[in-house]
Amino acid sequence: MSLRKSIRPLALSAGLALLLPLASITASSAAVLATVNGTDITDADVAAALTEMGGSLPAQLQGKARDSYALDYLIDLQLVVEKAKADKLDQSPKFLEQMALLKQKALMEAELSTVAKAALTPDAVQKTYEEAKAKQKPVEEYHARHILVPTEAEANAVEARLKKGDDFVKVAEEVSKDPGSPGGDLGWFTPEKMVPEFSAEVEKMKVGDISPPIKSKFGWHVIDLLGKRDKAFPSLDAVKPQVTNYVLQKAQTEFILGLRKAAKITRAVPAVDPAAPAADAAPAAAEAPKK
Repeated sequence: MSLRKSIRPLALSAGLALLLPLASITASSAAVLATVNGTDITDADVAAALTEMGGSLPAQLQGKARDSYALDYLIDLQLVVEKAKADKLDQSPKFLEQMALLKQKALMEAELSTVAKAALTPDAVQKTYEEAKAKQKPVEEYHARHILVPTEAEANAVEARLKKGDDFVKVAEEVSKDPGSPGGDLGWFTPEKMVPEFSAEVEKMKVGDISPPIKSKFGWHVIDLLGKRDKAFPSLDAVKPQVTNYVLQKAQTEFILGLRKAAKITRAVPAVDPAAPAADAAPAAAEAPKK
């Protein structure tokens, strides 16, 4: 079975919800790739379809196969649309309601895009980053190595060897059961990255200290603290996507709240806090047996 035959049926089912108006996206200078009952499908239509489909396309599709898949989809789409119009489905109350809602949604997205474009300036991104950096409390991180063994007796033996002057890395390579830390080195980490018992011990150690045996759910640790420092705040380049997204969401949220404040809104039903417990869950909780 060829790739084309194996995935062709998907072209109809993968995107029936994507009602692309072919005439509206066809540029006069675009190349015609197919004609369906007199309606041209162009390379511009295919490009728009690929953009809309995004991650829903089968992973094995690459290069020309992706274009072919999108073209098959648009052919199927045009055929189904023509049949729906012949059946007068475009005149049904349900369809007209859906189209009205889609129009409103498109207008909302257009307006919010305008708001986002105006808000997203280099100065706004830089200011938001600097404000976040200023609010960040210092976070201490640690550089340590450890030797992990299954029993307390083995941990005591490790501690004794280290006190005699044996090389930490050599002992770790000989007996440690942690394959993820060559020579016992854990690199730099913040306390929340480690199990509580380990972090609690590290936080009270001084650089150069060797800990007594510490028990955790993984076994027994003997820790060597190599360094402490304040964790560096990430650069703007490293977090720019998150900062940009925050600036956009903040601008759009404030815009909508401003519209709400200026409008006269009457609700027939009260607003429900999505974080509040559901009302129908209360009886079940009340009837739960007491312990």
